[in-house]
Amino acid sequence: MAKRMIEKCVTAFAWLSGLLLTASVAGLMGYVFVKGAGSLSLSLFFGDTAPMDALLFRRQVFDGIFPAMVGTLTLVGLSISIAVPVGVATGIYMAEYATGRTKHIFGLFFDILAGIPSILVGFFGFSVAVFLHHQVSDRIAPCLLISALALAFLVLPYLIRTTQTALENLPRQVRVTAPALGASPIQTIFYVLLPQSLSGIVSGIILSIGRCAEDTAVIMLTGVVATAGLPSSLLSNYEALPFFIYTISSQYADHTELMRGYGAAIVLLAICALLFTLATLIRHRLSDHLLYGGR
Repeated sequence: MAKRMIEKCVTAFAWLSGLLLTASVAGLMGYVFVKGAGSLSLSLFFGDTAPMDALLFRRQVFDGIFPAMVGTLTLVGLSISIAVPVGVATGIYMAEYATGRTKHIFGLFFDILAGIPSILVGFFGFSVAVFLHHQVSDRIAPCLLISALALAFLVLPYLIRTTQTALENLPRQVRVTAPALGASPIQTIFYVLLPQSLSGIVSGIILSIGRCAEDTAVIMLTGVVATAGLPSSLLSNYEALPFFIYTISSQYADHTELMRGYGAAIVLLAICALLFTLATLIRHRLSDHLLYGGR
C-alpha cells in the first residue's frame, strides 16, 4: 500500500512539474508576444529604408533590425558549420573508439568545458583577436569570424555529449548485425549507427542552434556592434538580435523604443523556430537517405 502511494505521489509530482514548466514557457512567450506584437511592422525591420532596397542590398538600414537579422543568421550558420563536423566526429570517437583512461580523461575535459561561463569564452575569443592583431595582421580584430569560432567552441560539448550518448544507447542487436554480415567498422558507423542515432544527434544540433542564436556575452566581446550594418566580410563587425535586445532593454529612452525590443524578441524566437524546423527536416531527409540509399 505504501509503495503504491509513493508511486502515485511521484507520478503526480512529475505531472505537476511538467505542467508548471509548460505553463511557465507559455506564459513567458505569451507575455513577449502581447508586449511586442504591436511593434511588428515594416518600420521595425527596415526603418525609413524601402524594403526592396534593403532586401536587394542597395541601401543600408540604420534604424531597423534587418541588419541584425542577417547578422544573426550568418553567425548561427557559420558557428554551426564549424561546430557540427568537429562535435559529431569527436562524439563518434568517444562512443566507438575511446576506451579506458583516455575516455575518462576526455569525458572529464568535455564536462568541464560545458561548465565554462560564456563570458570567459568571449574573453578568450577577444584575447585571440588581440593576439592575432598584434602578431599576424593589423587587419584582424574582433569580427564575425572570431565570434563564430568562439560560439562553436562554446557549443562543442553539447554536440559531443549528445552524439556520444545517442550512439552508446543503441541496442546491442543493432551494433552486431552489420559486422556479422561483413560490414567494416566505418560502414557500420555510417550506414547503421548514425541513421539509428540521428534523432539524438539532431537534438544536440538544435540545442546548439538555440545557444548560438541567444548568446550575448560571447558576441559582445568578439565583434558585435550596435550600428555596424550588414557584415561585408568574415573579418568585419556585424549586428545581432540578442545584442540589439540587450542594448534596447538597458538603454531605452521611451516606451516605444522598449516595445521595439519586445518586437525584436519575437523575431528572434521566430528565427530560432525556423532554424529548428529546418534542422528537423534535414534530419528526416538525411535519415531516409542513409537508410534507403536515396531511394
